[in-house]
Order: sequence, then C-alpha cells, then structure tokens
Amino acid sequence: MAFKVAIVGATGNVGRELLSILSERAFPASEVVALASSRSLGTEVSFGDKVLKTKVLDHYDFSDTDICLMSAGGAISKEWAPKIGAAGCLVIDNSSAWRYDATVPLVVPEVNADVLAPYFADAKRRNIIANPNCSTAQLVVALKPLHDRATIKRVVVSTYQSVSGAGKDAMDELFSQTRALLTTGEVKLEKFPKRIAFNLIPQIDVFMDDGFTKEEWKMTEETKKILDPAIKLTATCVRVPVFVSHSEAVNVEFEKPLSEDEARSILRSAPGCLVIDKREPGGYITPHEAAGEDATYISRIRKDPTVENGLAFWCVSDNLRKGAALNAIQIAEACINRKLIKPKAK
Repeated sequence: MAFKVAIVGATGNVGRELLSILSERAFPASEVVALASSRSLGTEVSFGDKVLKTKVLDHYDFSDTDICLMSAGGAISKEWAPKIGAAGCLVIDNSSAWRYDATVPLVVPEVNADVLAPYFADAKRRNIIANPNCSTAQLVVALKPLHDRATIKRVVVSTYQSVSGAGKDAMDELFSQTRALLTTGEVKLEKFPKRIAFNLIPQIDVFMDDGFTKEEWKMTEETKKILDPAIKLTATCVRVPVFVSHSEAVNVEFEKPLSEDEARSILRSAPGCLVIDKREPGGYITPHEAAGEDATYISRIRKDPTVENGLAFWCVSDNLRKGAALNAIQIAEACINRKLIKPKAK
C-alpha cells in the first residue's frame, strides 16, 4: 500500500526534516506534496533525489490525500486541521494547537501507541493526532520503561534547549551574534529577549501567572497526558547557544527501589533509547553528537541519594527529529502498521 502525503510548512526547519526522513525511511508514499504559504509558492525543497516545488495551502484539495504532516504553527493548524481531517485525511500536527484537547490523542509511539486503535474506532474522531513538544518527546521515551518497572512519583527536569527549537530565525540570530562578537561587530537582538551567543536564557515561551513559562507548563501537562496523570513534574527550561539537539538533566523519584545498574539495563533494551554511559572523560553524549540521529541518548545514570528511591540521568536528542519530524512520521507508520488507515481509492 502506498499513501499520498502532504507536508504543510515544507519550507521550514521541521518541514525540510520531514521530507528528509520520509526519504530516509523509505516511507510508503505514492506521492509527496510540499505545501506552504503563498509567500513560498514555487520554493524548491529536496525529497530524496527529487526536487519538489511548493504549492499553496489555501488552494490545495485534500480529498485524495491520505496523510497530512503539519508543521506550520498553531494558528494555521487551528484553522486548517479540522478542514483537512473532515476531508478524510489524517492530520499529524506538530504545533501545540491540539495537544491539550481531550478528544485528540497526543502520541509518542514508543510510549503510548496503544491509544491509536481506540481513537480510530471512534466514528466521531476528528482525524487529528498531536505531536508533543520537542522537550517532552525525548523525556517520556526515557521515562516510560523506568515507569513500567518502578512507578514514577516525581520528576525534576532542567532543559538545555537548542535555538533550532525556536525556528530558522533563531538559528540565524545565534550565527549572526556569534560572528559579530568575534569580529567586534554590532550584536542585534531580534528573536530572543537577551543575547543568545555565548550566553544562556532561562526563558522559553511566555511567562505564566505562577512564574513558570509556557514551555515548562507544556512539559508537565504533556508528560501527564502521554505517560501518567499521577506523575508530578517540575521543569526549568533554558535556551542555550547550540544549533541542534536538546539536552536534559533529569532527577526521578520512584515508588519502588530501582538500582542504577537495573535502570541502565532496562534503558538499553527500551525502544528509541541508546545508553552511552561510561564513567570517564567523554563517556557521555553531547548535543553535537546527537544531531542528525534518531535515538534518545541517555548518559550519567546514577543514584540520587537525596530521596529514598531516586535516580539522575542526562538525556540528549535531536529536537528536529525525535522532537518533531521523526516522531510525526513514526506516528504515521504506527497507524499504517496497525492497519488503522488505508489509502483512498484514486
């Protein structure tokens, strides 16, 4: 079976990554269509050894399209996802527009693919599946197998998030500021509230009334929805001068005892996880090494002596891949493999 696939937001960072990963994984696509706004009409994007010219979303007919991978922001998704879903096309959305809607599943296939079958069994479904926040995706991949074994009570996570999570303009700002500082040029602030080059910014997204940022709230709510509503989680999210890959320092308190050796063994056999954990200089993964890779890398696994059943670890993943494009494509693959969708008659 081969499926007609549309990419909405094909000219953005995640859109280009979607096209690249579809080709890499030999996704069963009969046709791939690149869609964007009218400003990007005709822009060329690569799909394997092909070059696609973007079409305009506003004028596209989804009636013969099977899967829409959407990464064009929340406002576009709010407007278009219901229309596309109503046309019988499955929408897998990368924005935050639908993540907290009780009628829309929020899916990381290694963690909760079991929610897909009941969703497709509902005749009133909206044909929308949400992709989680990039920082949440890698976290729950690491937490799931440990939760199954020892039941997580509480998580404290500090993130070190790359600028690509804020889009191409953010990447350009890091580059231009770095160049300016190295050549005594003018440092301009446009995307970020403070200088990002050679600096850290302890704010991602807007501040909420309780002092947490929206990004920190997202991690809490999404972890509960994907993994277990009983888990208590608190996050501090920090933007760092790295182009690609998010890192997280994670402290977990369990209900049952779990040794670091057993945790290491569990994670080594868990889907989507790759443990690199040697207690020597360089015996861990950094953002640079994770860029371009599919795995969620886990290092620095150790006992947390401040709580009865506690572990700490370091977690790194490419935010454009597992945090966005790869996870969306894995959702589509899970739907196909479970025979939940089939191509429309063309």
